[in-house]
Amino acid sequence: MLTIHAAPLVLPAGADPVTDGAVAVDGDRITAVGPYEDVADETPGARVRRWPGVLTPGLRQWHALWLLRQCYHPDPREAAELGEQPLWGERLAALGELGETRWAGSVRRGVQRMLRYGTTAVASPGARFRDPLVAMAVARSGLTVVGITNAPGPLLGERPDLDPFAEGHDLLGTVHGPLTIGGRADLAVFDVPDESALRERGAATCVATVLAGRLVYRAR
Repeated sequence: MLTIHAAPLVLPAGADPVTDGAVAVDGDRITAVGPYEDVADETPGARVRRWPGVLTPGLRQWHALWLLRQCYHPDPREAAELGEQPLWGERLAALGELGETRWAGSVRRGVQRMLRYGTTAVASPGARFRDPLVAMAVARSGLTVVGITNAPGPLLGERPDLDPFAEGHDLLGTVHGPLTIGGRADLAVFDVPDESALRERGAATCVATVLAGRLVYRAR
């Protein structure tokens, strides 16, 4: 279905910001980027989704394997006992031996939580995951797997974070790629007024993630 995603500010990454902007999506591809009125004129009859804040390309997570296999993502039914945040290190070790079924559930939940942070691409050496649980969960999600070439360098902070902005890079250094006509429709929307606020408050402000044209996360 032809869809227009509109927001008060569109940040294409690599091009000038667009106030009262929009991105038109047909299937899994971007067909237009620009001011809302221009995009709407180009795509009559399109469904319109209006979002608050800023619309950007989807983000890239450099540390997916660590976050999915060195962390346990509790099931909501375990929240009273374990909380809702990923467990690692001593807290993970305290859980004892986790069987494959429990690990598979954790990996699936970890992938879903990445989507809640606007992530649409995950990095792995050779652009593939050798861990079968991770490979299956990522493939089913539709996330793009990219190589680690041009990785930003040493990790900033004590450990990886679900929020790609925790690395401290600007938008261009955090997104998978710019919004381009003909490119895959991987988008993220954040309830902040501008890029400066996005970098300061991080991807926890995500209100929507669009993966290959599909709305895969929407905040309530």
